[in-house]
Amino acid sequence: MVNPTSGRGLGARVAPVVRARLESAGLTVDSYETTCAEDVGRISADVVSTGADAVALIGGDGTIHLGAQVLAKSGMPFGVIPAGTGNDFARGLGVPLKDPVAAADLIVAGKTRTIDLAVARGEFITTVVAGGFDSLVNRRANAMSWPKGNARYTVATLAELRTFTPLEYVVTIDDQVIEGPAMLVAVGTGPTYGGGLQICKGADIADGLLDITIIQPVSRLTLLQMFPKLGKGTHLGHPAVRTYRGRSVRIESPGITAYGDGEPLGPLPVDITIAPGALTVLA
Repeated sequence: MVNPTSGRGLGARVAPVVRARLESAGLTVDSYETTCAEDVGRISADVVSTGADAVALIGGDGTIHLGAQVLAKSGMPFGVIPAGTGNDFARGLGVPLKDPVAAADLIVAGKTRTIDLAVARGEFITTVVAGGFDSLVNRRANAMSWPKGNARYTVATLAELRTFTPLEYVVTIDDQVIEGPAMLVAVGTGPTYGGGLQICKGADIADGLLDITIIQPVSRLTLLQMFPKLGKGTHLGHPAVRTYRGRSVRIESPGITAYGDGEPLGPLPVDITIAPGALTVLA
């Protein structure tokens, strides 16, 4: 299944290359092209009903989020050809991000594993739930048509920094309650969001646990300096960074919208749980 608009047309460009690679390996390929968000779930359900051996999605994290709502717990192996802006789900699986043929080779190999998904507001989340400065950046980046790629997140970050102040939170992790101001709270099954920011560095997508990162109040300059460290995962040594693991998380903060896989989930509070082994992937 191809989202032709993902990555500003990258999905459409790589689809013929991927199909050729799969067919050269002797696989029978049926192609489906989405024209709207609703198509992703509908086509995924149709593919499951046909009894196909596997389904491959060519697209970004938003496309994968929509497909996962149907494919989770179906048992059907799920392959990913990254063609979006962030590609954090593919990154977490170790799928090559800039080589569609190498990504297709993982589908040809046919090796599967099961991974965890988070659940929030009745939706499966494949990467990270953001609530705070990062979700404000996400909202701004989603509304921008320029620049392309990860540079959008950089520009959105700089724009939000101008007026951002710490937020008051109540965060409940299993039975532990954490109250006080913070810059952001992020909850993930995988390590990255925002196109490779390792906000939950070290997260294991198959350990049955949620990884939680809280960044306590810092100056705007310090927060700006911290973002390059997120790309390398070296932010974990900062005294304002707190990390936790648990099976359920509740985030409360007035006036903030939660985002999951880069898509709005609605205003906080939000409850997040873990669905161990919910998705079978080719990776």
